[in-house]
Amino acid sequence: MTERYVAVIEEDYAGERLDRFLVELLPDTSRARAQDLISDSRVLVNGTVVKPSYRLAEGDSVAAELPESTPATTLTASPELPLRVLHEDEAIIVVDKPAGQVVHPALGHSDDTLVNALLARYPDLRETFEGRRPGIVHRLDADTSGVMVIARDQAAADALRAQFKARTVEKVYMLLAKGRVSPPAGVIEAPIGRDVHQRKRMAAVPGGREAQTEYRVLAEAEGFSWVQASPRTGRTHQIRVHMAAIGHPVAGDAVYGRLDKRDRAWGIDRTALHAWEIAFDHPQSGNRVRFRAPLATDLAAVLKDLGIRWTPDEV
Repeated sequence: MTERYVAVIEEDYAGERLDRFLVELLPDTSRARAQDLISDSRVLVNGTVVKPSYRLAEGDSVAAELPESTPATTLTASPELPLRVLHEDEAIIVVDKPAGQVVHPALGHSDDTLVNALLARYPDLRETFEGRRPGIVHRLDADTSGVMVIARDQAAADALRAQFKARTVEKVYMLLAKGRVSPPAGVIEAPIGRDVHQRKRMAAVPGGREAQTEYRVLAEAEGFSWVQASPRTGRTHQIRVHMAAIGHPVAGDAVYGRLDKRDRAWGIDRTALHAWEIAFDHPQSGNRVRFRAPLATDLAAVLKDLGIRWTPDEV
């Protein structure tokens, strides 16, 4: 089935080239791919074919059609990839995603993603779902480790997506933040939108989408704070953006903070963020279920080196 995307240009994107805008609008699309789509008349602005260099104006309507997505049957199953299953039943699979692993195939990642690992163990996902994201109902950034839930059938996928949309899914993250976070507990309320200076980043900006993150400092050591964070909303890069917005970016975050010598001195070579816990209503039983992913070994080693003593019972 052809995927169709429609967007009305807001003030922040006025003056942007059409091909650059499409890179942000369309999933997993490179600029070269965006230009090809425009040249093939698959992208219209106000109902008209334009050039890739067309400068968008506020109020412009952009409509894009993507050819049928890659069917799941053509995806590679990669049994050599790590796959740590925390729970499985007829409706769901709960996994502990390692840091450094992309969730689903995209440009530059055709056979080394979580989806490729899942297909090796659960080949039935091919028959149940179409496209490059079989069973995927939410995501973690490549650098982020931790717990994820995957649907095993369409009914489960629909039920889980509805819960994410209704904000009834509980998510708890653990992170190492730079500096001494003060106050030690609170709620960060800062709207999030596209960074007007670097459009591939998000930022806390006036007029952005509502976003709230609840946090609590669990320990401090050597200029770092060990923090529990629970997003009340589900904006892109929300925790990373919010921690940076209060002056305490996540350690190792090269996008919203800075991966510096101090990070490397403590063995931090990726965003120090771990999806610790997730809770939701089971798609079949309706019962509330809760799953945790043990703290990733690299983060556990950093805590040990910093002298931070933390146990799961503290959360």
